[in-house]
Amino acid sequence: MTERALRLLRQDPRLAELAAFPFAFDLSRADHVEEVRLASGGPLEPIAGDDSGGTYFVCGDGSVLYADSEGSAGTIGDSVDEALEILVGLPGWHDYVGLSPTDGEARILAEIADTEGDFREDCVPDLDARRTELRAALGLPERSPAQLVARLHTALLRTEPDHLLLNAVEHLAYQRLDPHPRPPLWEQVLAKGRTDLALLRTGDRTVWDGVAGDRPRRVAALRAAQYDRRNTDRALLRHLLKHEADASMSDELRLAVVLVGLHGLAEDLPLLREVHETTYDTWCGLAGLPDEAGQVQEWARSFDDSNYGMDPDDEPESTWLELARDQGMVEAARTYLIRELDDTGPDTAQLAVLRDELALIGDYTQAIRAQRLHRSLQDTDEGRAAADARLAELERRAVEAAAAES
Repeated sequence: MTERALRLLRQDPRLAELAAFPFAFDLSRADHVEEVRLASGGPLEPIAGDDSGGTYFVCGDGSVLYADSEGSAGTIGDSVDEALEILVGLPGWHDYVGLSPTDGEARILAEIADTEGDFREDCVPDLDARRTELRAALGLPERSPAQLVARLHTALLRTEPDHLLLNAVEHLAYQRLDPHPRPPLWEQVLAKGRTDLALLRTGDRTVWDGVAGDRPRRVAALRAAQYDRRNTDRALLRHLLKHEADASMSDELRLAVVLVGLHGLAEDLPLLREVHETTYDTWCGLAGLPDEAGQVQEWARSFDDSNYGMDPDDEPESTWLELARDQGMVEAARTYLIRELDDTGPDTAQLAVLRDELALIGDYTQAIRAQRLHRSLQDTDEGRAAADARLAELERRAVEAAAAES
């Protein structure tokens, strides 16, 4: 359903003219400078533009995404009404994308006063009257400039992963509209694991069974426990270990064995030995596990130092990408991979990794882009032939995937 403020603008030429100047929301400029799409494949409707070549789009969830003509984009509101609150309340909003609530109200007000002072002096002496008229006509609430900057900041941080904008021809991602840092992929992936680990620590056995019985939750909780170790976690770690052992040999099974083994308790040795001898894969994967209780802690420490540790930045990105896929965080993984692909130079090994990871999440368009770049770097007939074969396979899978969706 069209939101009230946008509906009124479309119905009333006077209000539409007022929105276009001086608030740079022009319904007659809804044609963007190039064809674009969302990386997620979601709907994208252009509704207005500004005199600098920027365009306002409405996404499937109602969010408003602004894309400028220089290749940057960001969400500026959860809805058209909220976006218009910001545009009308902050007509110089482009100058404020680097601000955040932590900058303090004094600085925020000073920057806004400076920008709006120039507006009044150069071209809009009656800015305040126009703002009051448009707010009243559209039924927009009056919020303080600091509140609007806080809302803009929150909206910008919501751009990724769901509203990542791509050039629809070259499939390159638009740059972020703002300079604010984003959490690394590992932090996004670990968030659910940390929540479950906190629940496990309450000792509720129903929670224990719920987390342990759900593999994506179980492995995320184990990863969270890797970076937040407590002596009181031994019992819950044993519980997670038993369930992970029932699944298959995995890196998280090794991790669970190590975390239990680090406690160095003799009563844990029978469980560790049982897990070690479950299958041939576990016997190989846990090679070197001692038969003597007194040596288990030393073995666990050595394995921990060489394979795990307590800094998530040291973990291979493949770990976090796999966990993201397992948890259904496909858009977070896609955003990370596309950004990495855009930034990757002539590195055949990295391009091959990105190609394979993109194929795993079903983004064959980006996987094909990575493979074409990979192919362009081949300097032998044999290398080009192998690259062509891989490219043909990806193109075939892309056609099959498209057919399955139609």
